[in-house]
Amino acid sequence: MASTLKVRGIDHIVFHVKNLARSKRFYVDFLGMEVDHERRRQCFLKCGRQGLALFEIDAPVRAGREVNHLALRLRAGKRAEVAAALRDAGIEFSGRSGDPDCIYFRDPDGHRLQLLLPRE
Repeated sequence: MASTLKVRGIDHIVFHVKNLARSKRFYVDFLGMEVDHERRRQCFLKCGRQGLALFEIDAPVRAGREVNHLALRLRAGKRAEVAAALRDAGIEFSGRSGDPDCIYFRDPDGHRLQLLLPRE
């Protein structure tokens, strides 16, 4: 299946955590990561060019057995172009409320992937 989409790197991986403040202290104070940005119940950390996002959840955390999604930053493209490429490939996708640049879909084995549009 050919496509015009070109991933330029892994933007971030998401870990579900029970206590966001505790996890943030561990990754920042102990491991030396830097806070890139934060939202309600989310903290995005940077380590070099890669990122780790901590999402606080109420459900039990299945540590070591589950990664919520793999986020991939695209080299180029607008949302309409990316959506068209996914549709043309027969891939179902969705967005995220309040974030028009998020595009989620699943790989052939059911792993959840996110495509992020290029930063301006």
